Amino acid sequence: MTPPTIALGEDYPDIRASLRKICSDFPGAYWRDLDARQDYPTAFVTALTEAGYLAALIPEDYGGAGLPLRAASVILEEIHAAGCNAAACHAQLYIMGTLLRHGSAAQKRRYLPSLASGELRLQAFGVTEPPPVPIRHG
Repeated sequence: MTPPTIALGEDYPDIRASLRKICSDFPGAYWRDLDARQDYPTAFVTALTEAGYLAALIPEDYGGAGLPLRAASVILEEIHAAGCNAAACHAQLYIMGTLLRHGSAAQKRRYLPSLASGELRLQAFGVTEPPPVPIRHG
């Protein structure tokens, strides 16, 4: 049996409508002003946090929405489609996966509820790679 396909832009209609409403409060002039001042979009990130969107991937047990990865993609898709910029908040959505996969139970209890509520922001991380394996000839 072939699973049904959903065209992009048609799934999560409630999330899409809510984000369009939030984004309508942040028109182009808001973004141009921030750009001219080289400032951070605090009001925009706060609005997304208060609406629960930056806690989308955090499990409900820790105060998040417990949504799947596709929902997070929809959130970013709608932010950009509305003319806003998700660059300042996309990491807040996605780096939870690292903490969920690799963090201890104590780390999850300590950090995830604060991240879900917006009390704590986690929007930067480092990525490293193992050193290259030497190629042996002969």
